[in-house]
Amino acid sequence: MAALAPVQVSPLIKFGRWSALLLGFMWGSHRYSTLKASETAWRVEEAERKIVKDAHKATEKTRLNREELLYLADQAGVKVPPNF
Repeated sequence: MAALAPVQVSPLIKFGRWSALLLGFMWGSHRYSTLKASETAWRVEEAERKIVKDAHKATEKTRLNREELLYLADQAGVKVPPNF
């Protein structure tokens, strides 16, 4: 088969393609800025919740550790000081 010559694309079709591409870039940029603002607000809230959650986890871990030590002392027959 012989190689065929490329078909000339209509200038209207070329313009439509480039317009769609540029509009896509503009829409994507707008969408990104909108989502970034809401994501930033969400991350700030999440950081505040994390502080509270970490404090709660630390107190819970301390409580469980104390209970475990009391249990082990009881099993080993060790007298626990009254202020422990």
